[in-house]
Amino acid sequence: MNSDGHIVAIGGGGFGRNPNKPVIEDYIVNLSPAKKPKIAFFPTASAEDTQYIKNFHIAFNKLNCIPKDISLFKKTPDLESVIDESDIIYVGGGNTKSMLAVFREWGLDKLIINAYRQGKILSGVSAGAICWFERGITDSWASELKVLDCLGVLEGTCCPHYDGEENRRPSVESFLKNKTLEECLCIEDGAAAHFENGSLKTAISFFKSKNKNVYDVKFEENLIEESFNNINIFK
Repeated sequence: MNSDGHIVAIGGGGFGRNPNKPVIEDYIVNLSPAKKPKIAFFPTASAEDTQYIKNFHIAFNKLNCIPKDISLFKKTPDLESVIDESDIIYVGGGNTKSMLAVFREWGLDKLIINAYRQGKILSGVSAGAICWFERGITDSWASELKVLDCLGVLEGTCCPHYDGEENRRPSVESFLKNKTLEECLCIEDGAAAHFENGSLKTAISFFKSKNKNVYDVKFEENLIEESFNNINIFK
């Protein structure tokens, strides 16, 4: 799907953990050509967790933007107008399968895809990272990680929290080894993948204490992890 839009997929971290140091959030805001971009936040995957929404506002109110959280469980505004008026769409983390079901019920999936085609910026963390791909590796089920069909804005499969959850790496290896997947983009906590025109433009590290990576992961005789050259934006 070709577009002039940007997508920033965050493996883990950001305002959900530290709203007082909005590093990757500032990077996203500065992608917009708007003088004061409007950001629509969808906390759907977290079941609209109150503290998560508060953290969103704490973080983005420190930046040169106009943040707004959008509810799909309470009184929902006209979503077409919300998307039209927004410069940036940010999707939060949580249960990806449930989130996508709600998005599709409201027709939000189609609105977001159309917004991307019009050049609006898409972004998100965890569930909000993998949702942009054809497939994502998700912990939506309590029993095990599974491969889930997503929105298909970007080609391929994505796995977040690659170093942050102990079952991520072995699950990716298993999916590759049994041919469920041929390849997977794996993003560590504190890292993000910035796509432009459907292709990876920049791998980003935004943790202070340690450089974090984005990997192209395959399996031949062994697991092959090729890290992309990244930039560290922590200041």
